Amino acid sequence: MITVTEKEENRLKSELEERVEALKNRMVELSSEIHENPERSLQEYEARDLLVSELANEGFEPKKGLAGLETAFRCTFTGSEPEPEICFMFEYDALEDLGHACGHNLSGVASLGAAIGLKRVVEEHDLPGKIVALGTPGEELYSGKVPMVNAGVFDGVDAALMAHMFDRTVLNPKFIALEGLEFKFTGRASHAAGAPEEGINALNGVIQTFENINALRQHVKDGVRIHGIITDGGSAINIVPEKAVAKFFVRAEESRYLEEVVGRVKKCAEGAAVGTGTNLEIDSFESSEDLVNNPVLAEVFEENLRRYTERVQETTEEIVGSTDVGNVSKAVPTIHPMIKITEEGTALHTEAFARAAQSEKGFAAMLLAAKALGLSALELIVNEKTLSRVRKTFQEDN
Repeated sequence: MITVTEKEENRLKSELEERVEALKNRMVELSSEIHENPERSLQEYEARDLLVSELANEGFEPKKGLAGLETAFRCTFTGSEPEPEICFMFEYDALEDLGHACGHNLSGVASLGAAIGLKRVVEEHDLPGKIVALGTPGEELYSGKVPMVNAGVFDGVDAALMAHMFDRTVLNPKFIALEGLEFKFTGRASHAAGAPEEGINALNGVIQTFENINALRQHVKDGVRIHGIITDGGSAINIVPEKAVAKFFVRAEESRYLEEVVGRVKKCAEGAAVGTGTNLEIDSFESSEDLVNNPVLAEVFEENLRRYTERVQETTEEIVGSTDVGNVSKAVPTIHPMIKITEEGTALHTEAFARAAQSEKGFAAMLLAAKALGLSALELIVNEKTLSRVRKTFQEDN
């Protein structure tokens, strides 16, 4: 590890800005290609190959497949020393029917630009540090970073960085803990008109679960979110449904309280099964913790971001959603700021946001994010004092 003078640090930062700026056209091409070929969670083979190829051509050592996730990747470049280890997280999955309505085509390529820009400066000046370009698939549906954290993929990382797209630029967005639950009810089929008394209606179990959860809503803390859909309600109108399935997301502002709410939601389904005479199977298919941005990393990012824009919010009062970056933030120092790409009030997961993710404003925001991420990572490499502060605050908060 090293510490350079303030003058030298500023010179290196100016060089990094130039390196990222030189990548602009290629970044737009890559982002557009990913946007035009959206792939759902854990099916992002084309996006994975596109990003890995770009990194390998730049001199990163590529590896595909991590923690049992085929579309994950880890590409590394090591400078004069293997420390500090700075990780840029890449997201690149899309939403069913809506495509890139969360802007992952921009955020993933922003991480690419930051990683390559930083690599070029580290290489040219024989600086220390290991740069990790980490492909983290399945954020939308499967919280792919969770098994990666559990498998030790983030072990040894000194800081993990990424930026997400939004309708405002926010340093500390509010992402809350989440668990996905699937309730599978089994009854007994029969003719719905000729012999209804011989049937046990599995769909009634699902419907009663919704009713029980609706009664629960009054008795949970503010900030809790419970929302679900029926994924299987039977096969024919004149057959008493033998099987019925519902999926829910349960969210709370803190992981500890989420556990309590999840237990109560499960009892809603269990009570429905008793009341309808059905059998119940419960599966948990996704989980993520609340996001805790490292305050020193956020401070560093803000300072570098303000080189390009003054329209920066510290935080948001409203809940943005949930992200598996929350799990990363409990394992290593992490930031996950939001960058404005469209008019305020344009919601994530909408057709309007998908259009914004393929716009000139979106491309400009992607470039801005890449520069701010790269500059923040460079500061950690050349300023030992800053990195020590990041580590200290993380240890104190955990």
